Amino acid sequence: MAVDLLLGLQWGDEGKGKIVDVLTSKYDIIARFQGGPNAGHTLEFDGQKHVLHTIPSGIFHDETINLVGNGVVIDPVIFKKELDNLSKNNIDYLSKLLISRKAHLILPTHRLLDAASEASKGKAKIGSTLKGIGPTYMDKTGRNGIRVGDLELDNWKEKYRTLSDKHEKIIKFYDVDVQYDLAELEKEFFDAVKTLKSLTFIDSEAYLHAAQKEGKTILAEGAQGSLLDIDFGTYPFVTSSTTTAAGACTGLGVAPNKIKEAYGIFKAYTTRVGSGPFPTELFDEDGETMGRVGNEFGATTGRARRCGWLDLVALKYAVQVNGITQLIMMKGDVLSGFKTLKVCTAYNYKGKEIYHLPYNIEAENVTPIYTEIKGWAADLTGMTKADELPKEFNEYVEFLEKELEIPIKVVSVGPDRTQTIER
Repeated sequence: MAVDLLLGLQWGDEGKGKIVDVLTSKYDIIARFQGGPNAGHTLEFDGQKHVLHTIPSGIFHDETINLVGNGVVIDPVIFKKELDNLSKNNIDYLSKLLISRKAHLILPTHRLLDAASEASKGKAKIGSTLKGIGPTYMDKTGRNGIRVGDLELDNWKEKYRTLSDKHEKIIKFYDVDVQYDLAELEKEFFDAVKTLKSLTFIDSEAYLHAAQKEGKTILAEGAQGSLLDIDFGTYPFVTSSTTTAAGACTGLGVAPNKIKEAYGIFKAYTTRVGSGPFPTELFDEDGETMGRVGNEFGATTGRARRCGWLDLVALKYAVQVNGITQLIMMKGDVLSGFKTLKVCTAYNYKGKEIYHLPYNIEAENVTPIYTEIKGWAADLTGMTKADELPKEFNEYVEFLEKELEIPIKVVSVGPDRTQTIER
């Protein structure tokens, strides 16, 4: 059985958690393939709001197995808090949550390294979530990392001490004021590791291969967004992992020829958290309205998101890089009330009109070229069928489909799982 992918196509925060939750009933296994607790997947149903950071978004469905793949980095402390929240909601995670032995662990000193590195950059900081993600991936590629499977070995604490001591030396090298009590941090860490060890560790690539042979349906869940990809994002203002379709192959051990559908999720406008270029960013009343109506605050950091019009140049780029087969548009309801909508359909790049994403999209090089489209006034949040949607909304969607050359199969008109309309 083939594997389907679910990917964010912008700078993250597209609404992947909600859509995974909506799609989960169609799948036997939901597998997270990259990133760590820098992700924040928000789900709302039955009047409750749930935020997941590392655990796959299918965990609230009784019949679905949830797998944390080898490409993910896990902070045991944050993971334990997620598990505690699930317990409060009577979710039986022990029977349906599996962890890859090859996933890497975020140590307390990884978080400290992250803080020291970011502080040393001053105004050139990249907007890290300070969760220790970058330093953990650096240790992974540097072949120094500690993996979940190491917790089953007798010498894992020796490996921990060696790496932690190395980190403390590097922190001193940065020569910035980072105050910490490592003994206190380690107490919480080792307590959380005990909880992590109560879960089932597996050789995930073998597990998924067997599941495919058995005809099980699998959805690979991405975190962050394509424009934050370490290779294809707006470097250096990116995350430390492969957020595009290729990341599902390396982050789960799935062969490229086993991938079938690639669902691409995007907002009806654009947002970004932290530093980095953002050609369509708005600094006026329209941008303020998007942020307020869309409740644009990071689920992980709580930081206000920067808002702007939809950037089709960047979106086309993400569609192409990922081989997207069908699109899902989120937060269409937020644009209700705008008399005129703008969509960036080209860039003025150093005086020349271009239609592709160039190497550098900083403001001194790029000016967005907009197409204007008539807006709609109707409140979409109570609508449940495609034929209820206003004419202008459908025209907006059809314009995007024509430009992107990919069908928009689903539109979201609110945060709850019920506020999802198939087209």
